[in-house]
Amino acid sequence: MQTILITGAGTGLGKELALSYAKKGHTIILTGRRLDLLQAVKEEIQSVGAKAFSYQMDISNVEDVNQTVNRITSEHNVHYLLNNAGAGCFGPLTELDYKEIDTAIQTNVLGTIFLTKELLPHLLKQEDAKIMNIISTAGQKGKVNESVYVASKFAVRGFTESLQKELEGKVHVIATYMGGMNTPFWEDTDHIKDKSRLKSPREVAEKIVAHDDKLEIQI
Repeated sequence: MQTILITGAGTGLGKELALSYAKKGHTIILTGRRLDLLQAVKEEIQSVGAKAFSYQMDISNVEDVNQTVNRITSEHNVHYLLNNAGAGCFGPLTELDYKEIDTAIQTNVLGTIFLTKELLPHLLKQEDAKIMNIISTAGQKGKVNESVYVASKFAVRGFTESLQKELEGKVHVIATYMGGMNTPFWEDTDHIKDKSRLKSPREVAEKIVAHDDKLEIQI
């Protein structure tokens, strides 16, 4: 069994991934910006007899990442980093606020890079270490009213594919692509008109867990 660090683990796909991996007997390190949400997921995992620990962390803040990773690695041997946390940014470019543009780039791109860089020396000491980056189909093609979000995910795709080459034979790096899911991710936008047509995060999580031995997962 492995110890898995999941970002954005308080809601949506991150929460469902945590629950799915926990049910397989893995120990889960839950991270995110809201400790109350992480604690609720932790209790749910513990209720099924698995182990979970929660740590508040803002991946877009490099000092916070540094301090939290040092704390986590002093208390746990992490085998698997699952970069799931992300921020949306939707609408015509001319109407986007600079703050939301900054948040999307800081979280989706720099947050993923900061955390991966900080945890990588620790992962390199583990046997069968893994990194999974949740990219989404926004990292595969351009989309109307998603220019900044797509740009951020293209960056994560390039980062992931480069790490696959750089870490070949040392760390198994997985690129995961899926469409929109019915999660709180869409709460602050009307970009998706009919959320009922979206896949459930539980369904997506179960498929990801079943195929994380691959280099690329398409859902």
